[in-house]
Amino acid sequence: MGRENQTWMSEFILLGLSSCWDTQLSLFVLFLVMYLVTVLGNFLIILLIRLDSRLHTPMYIFLSVLSFVDICYTNSTVPQMLVHFLSAWKSIPFHSCVFQLFISLAMGSSEFFLLGAMAYDRYVAVCHPLHYPVIMHGGLCLGLAAGCLGAGFMNSVVQTIIIFRLPLCHNVINHFACEMLAVLRLTCVDISFNKVMVAISGFLGIMLPCFLVLFSYGRIVTAILHVRSAEGRCKAFETCASHLTVVSMCFGTAIFTYLRPTAGSSAEQEKMVALFYAVVTPMLNPLIYSLRNKEVMSALRRLLGKLSEKR
Repeated sequence: MGRENQTWMSEFILLGLSSCWDTQLSLFVLFLVMYLVTVLGNFLIILLIRLDSRLHTPMYIFLSVLSFVDICYTNSTVPQMLVHFLSAWKSIPFHSCVFQLFISLAMGSSEFFLLGAMAYDRYVAVCHPLHYPVIMHGGLCLGLAAGCLGAGFMNSVVQTIIIFRLPLCHNVINHFACEMLAVLRLTCVDISFNKVMVAISGFLGIMLPCFLVLFSYGRIVTAILHVRSAEGRCKAFETCASHLTVVSMCFGTAIFTYLRPTAGSSAEQEKMVALFYAVVTPMLNPLIYSLRNKEVMSALRRLLGKLSEKR
């Protein structure tokens, strides 16, 4: 019966964020601006790192991969959400829903692993500066980046297959996208196994990178406190400030969404947190890394200078 329901169900209906037309128009304008800032900002980060040889270091390679992940993650949900703000019938085909869930899970998981790798990079840079070029060589850097993406996609494949093998009782999703917890609410069978899998996935994909970040920054803080000069301590903190800000936002929202007791969660709260993670965080990442990073700002000024000279 469950498999027949799943085959027959050709589309899902998304309730979105609001049913009020005026509110939807306002949200459309707001999120369109945020979407454009996100895509252009992250693309600019990738472009600067690609064109400026001074930024061809492990830290900025990880940052360019992070920007690529943010662009993919945002494009998996926001364009459809913008279209639905202007539509009376908010539907998504079954296979598009599967693909959307798969991409968003893959990119989200990859981002956590990348943040863990970036924390390890900062740990080596601060605690072992003399050995940094030897330890964080190009091969290791590219291997870590590829491993982060691979682990994210593997986690997404497992979760997506398990979720969409379940029989679904109805096709109305109380969300603005095909989000994992929202889709699980459509099932008409016991989902205890899926909850266990979500917890395991959360531990492996969120908490393990989080522990790596905490360990790395614990060692970094210890090393900084042993620096005698105030200028040296300030420079070391500046090296890590941007990454630590992004880490706090990403891990905070993910832990709030996936690792708290299900009895204390609601669909509306999950929508707000998912919205913050899908729209706000990818928009803020390039702003944080550019405004708080002198090297990125210098690269931007050099690029603008070259463009003005050509004119």
